[in-house]
Amino acid sequence: MPKSNPVFQPLAPLAQAAGLEINRFAELQTFVQVAQLGSFSAAARARDVSPSAVSKIVARLEARLGVQLLRRSTRRLELTAEGEQLLESGKQLLTDWMALESSITQQGQPTGVVRINASSTTGQRLLVPLVSRLMETWPGLQLDLSFTDQVVDLIAARADIALRWGQLPSSDVVARRLGRTRQVIVASPAYLARRGTPQHPDDLAQHVRIGWNYPRAVPHWPFVVDGQKRAVSMGDILRVNDGEAMCALALAGAGLARLSLYHAWDDLHAGRLKGVLEDFNCGDLEPIHAVYVGKPGQLPTRTRAVLDFLQQHVDLSHAEIWPAALQGR
Repeated sequence: MPKSNPVFQPLAPLAQAAGLEINRFAELQTFVQVAQLGSFSAAARARDVSPSAVSKIVARLEARLGVQLLRRSTRRLELTAEGEQLLESGKQLLTDWMALESSITQQGQPTGVVRINASSTTGQRLLVPLVSRLMETWPGLQLDLSFTDQVVDLIAARADIALRWGQLPSSDVVARRLGRTRQVIVASPAYLARRGTPQHPDDLAQHVRIGWNYPRAVPHWPFVVDGQKRAVSMGDILRVNDGEAMCALALAGAGLARLSLYHAWDDLHAGRLKGVLEDFNCGDLEPIHAVYVGKPGQLPTRTRAVLDFLQQHVDLSHAEIWPAALQGR
């Protein structure tokens, strides 16, 4: 008889001694392995239990079914007709069960749909550039991307992962921090030529602030003045609910905007935007997290693969420090 069967390799050993309640599936596992290995002692060694425990498990199975499955002699075991029938059907049942487990837990290469939610700006500027590489790394994945500046409920939106900026409130979600970015105040050269460049936070009363229209939006901008952190009010306020719209308005000369450095990076380097009041910047670093619902150890392989990829490839180190190349611009 064959020595082993791969069906049993991933299964945990039976640690229950005879006399403890054994489920029917465990009984079937034990019987099939005894039949394939040809003895109770061989099956016991494979399962790291005593031969008497294996013998009692098989005896319990026979008693419950009301038939003899094995003929025992001093030299060998022989299957009865009922034992042969149970062995063939049992092997197929165990194989089907392992296939079902594998399809649910997605062992090996991650496959299936992963739904990711992000703000419009984050989705387009941070996530989209990584999508091609992610799909090449895990070709079995399908991505469903939703970009909105409204904070969605992950369960209601059926999202597996959401990318969120800022400090997270207490909730049922679990978070992985992907990076941080400095906040900068910017304006177009045309706006500064028309309205003047503010030299002190008090000058902002004469300028247009482009802000957020969310209920949770902060109504002031923070600065450090004379060594003290201070919230400074603005003059006229233009409100939007979309990061790309805020950047576009700043580029169009509509006013001053407080953006993340990663968001404004390309436009600052190209000279389309200029940083202002950097001497008073309080240096706040805003974190970005990948959040999800569920226990870290019980995530589907597909979700865990995307989280690991994002944590490895999202690089915001350049956006934490005001670059020397922009000094004086």
